[in-house]
Amino acid sequence: MKMVASPVCKAFSLSTVGTRVNDGCEWALLALVEEAVAKHDASKDRAPGQHYVTLPEGALSFVTSGVGRRTEDPEDYVVRVWRGRCETFLRREKAEPATGVACVVYTREAYGADPDVTAEEQARLGDATHVVVAVLAFAGPGGSPPAPWTFVRNLAGANNEEKDLTADEIREKARAVAEYHAEWCVVAD
Repeated sequence: MKMVASPVCKAFSLSTVGTRVNDGCEWALLALVEEAVAKHDASKDRAPGQHYVTLPEGALSFVTSGVGRRTEDPEDYVVRVWRGRCETFLRREKAEPATGVACVVYTREAYGADPDVTAEEQARLGDATHVVVAVLAFAGPGGSPPAPWTFVRNLAGANNEEKDLTADEIREKARAVAEYHAEWCVVAD
């Protein structure tokens, strides 16, 4: 198995939005990801080859959480351009300690089938068998659902996982997104 990080996975950068892998911890985290993928039951994937893997507690020391509790103090926030949009985020120092870590890992084939992956990105994989699409160090209740904009974009076809959801599943996910993001905010450097 050979893993690479997708260009959209910015958690390995020193300055980023959301979860950040601590400097010098990249290889240790990737080793845990490989172990988790090797044990993963792919029959439970919502879309073929799109794995959501939970990492062991030892991964907590390798990451900084990607979220903190919202405040009413404008000084606690920074404005950053993230994925082509100007957005407001909590300052990194407001991040809550991570309570869990998970990764979204696609097989090479699933990555190539993703509607947002370009032929150029696919060609850059080299001999990789798996692609780390996201590192999610979360805090709060039960992990973090996607941001509202991301959720709507995924429903509109940006991710194969959401294409077969029922109306009830969409409503349930929408409720979880709204509740979570009313209290929690993504952090940024």
